[in-house]
Amino acid sequence: MPEADSTPTKNYFEDVPVQDQGFFLKGAASLDWGMKNRLSRIFRPSSGRTVMLAVDHGYFQGPTTGLERLDLAIPPLLPHADALMATRGAIRSTVTPATDKPVVVRASGGPSVLRELSDERLAMSIEDAVRLNASALAVQVFIGSENETQSIKNLTTLVDQGHQVGIPVMAVVAVGKDMVRDARYFRLATRMMAELGAQIVKCYYVAEGFGSVVASCPVPIVVAGGKKLPELEALQMTANCVAEGALGVDMGRNIFQSDKPAAMIQAVSAIVHEGASVEDAYALYRDGVA
Repeated sequence: MPEADSTPTKNYFEDVPVQDQGFFLKGAASLDWGMKNRLSRIFRPSSGRTVMLAVDHGYFQGPTTGLERLDLAIPPLLPHADALMATRGAIRSTVTPATDKPVVVRASGGPSVLRELSDERLAMSIEDAVRLNASALAVQVFIGSENETQSIKNLTTLVDQGHQVGIPVMAVVAVGKDMVRDARYFRLATRMMAELGAQIVKCYYVAEGFGSVVASCPVPIVVAGGKKLPELEALQMTANCVAEGALGVDMGRNIFQSDKPAAMIQAVSAIVHEGASVEDAYALYRDGVA
């Protein structure tokens, strides 16, 4: 087994764009038609980016502030999202089947906030993903945790199953409370997930070195919104991450916990898809309706 790479500096060629190889989405040129079609529903071909609305928090922490009533929280926001990330239970009980929005279905789970969160397993079958017409499946991966190997097994199993039916997999970087959130960690985690087969990787934004995280990951990165921030800060983070190469956001609390959730998701979308300035996007939020 090779020794750990301890080279202090590396060249990530952040200024060299990735060739599209005949398909607009990074790293997807060799995928099957059905998988590309599903990815084209999540990521707008016109901009190459996405604004996902994440509402899957209840799968491990129960009713979350802002999501106490899924049937009241989700429908007003769905028209403004490119995709909805949710559990199969939330989708079946709350989202109308007449929606034209793609769904990214949470496929892993197990422990609650009362236990060790990294001890997840796959929590749905690929057959049920097909029944839900999922455009992608999401699995949490805990690099550096005591259950790292099991979570990687969850990922690789789901990737294999996804290839059988043409459904892409989004690997979600889970950062334990005792882990350092820095570019070095995210380079490790995102690269591992991409090389193990994930077609999309979701991770957090870091102010220092995020461009190297994106450059060293051969598939699209979307940024998690994370904890609730003041709206102006959340919009600035959105602008920063797309400027440094992320292909969008998968945002939850910074939207549904906002005083004006519908206005906030439209402001985020204006930055991601239209290149709006943070100031203009904030004005859109400030002057918008709840």
